[in-house]
Amino acid sequence: MATRVDVTPAAADLMRQLRDQHGPLMFHQSGGCCDGSSPMCYLEGEFRTGKSDVLLEALKIDGVPEPITFWMSASQFELWKHTHLTVDVVRGRGSGFSLEAPEGVRFLIRSRLLTEQELAELS
Repeated sequence: MATRVDVTPAAADLMRQLRDQHGPLMFHQSGGCCDGSSPMCYLEGEFRTGKSDVLLEALKIDGVPEPITFWMSASQFELWKHTHLTVDVVRGRGSGFSLEAPEGVRFLIRSRLLTEQELAELS
């Protein structure tokens, strides 16, 4: 089954750690403000989503009891709707708004175009 968002093992490890420390999590893909186009990790519900946002995926991470939602603004989704995102983590400080900032690492997105088959499955 095709997905719009996946995570690397390192990102999943960090998500489990942050979930243990803080509680349920969510992501919103930044559109260029603050930390470029980095995925921003928040406590679930801390970033208010609405009609101007699209839920790309409800990530199921082993060891995390609830799905971690991954959102993007609708206007940005229009530009990225043919793109598959992979959440990864690298050393270095990212934005102070994202929960991982004090850990000395930051989430980042690796992207590729969705295949025709993936697009058909997602429709």
